[in-house]
Amino acid sequence: MAGNSPCASCKLLRRRCSKDCIFAPFFPPHDPHKFALVHKVFGASNVSKMLQELPFHQRADAVSSLAYEANARMSDPVYGCVGAISYLQNQVSQLQVQLALAQAEILCIQMQQENTPLLDYQQMDTDGNSFPFNNSTVTQLMNIAPSTNNIAQEPFIRESIRI
Repeated sequence: MAGNSPCASCKLLRRRCSKDCIFAPFFPPHDPHKFALVHKVFGASNVSKMLQELPFHQRADAVSSLAYEANARMSDPVYGCVGAISYLQNQVSQLQVQLALAQAEILCIQMQQENTPLLDYQQMDTDGNSFPFNNSTVTQLMNIAPSTNNIAQEPFIRESIRI
């Protein structure tokens, strides 16, 4: 309990905040929304049990993760954080396709400027994987539209998760 003001959890649960309240260090009185979300998704009793099982130095990270997951669950009740992760993975895949297209386009332009026929070309990505480009591959890449993944994208496109 900081000063005379009860922590956000004790305030919400309408109980007296003791000096050894497990929630007080992580749910300050000026941020009641954070505990309200965590309580609504996980329940105060479950959160208390989780925090008691952890060493003190890990509790802040656990509360941060619980708050993030609770916020994601409120935004997307079906997928939660998995929906956000799926959206971001899909975005990475689309950007990789765009990068491959841009690299193929650059290669075509360079080859046209050199006035030489387009032969097999090996392009290395950041992981050391090679991408063979030849006439048909470049043509195919130019005609590919980035695919979309329908798993829980919309709630996370225009909205950021706030804790």
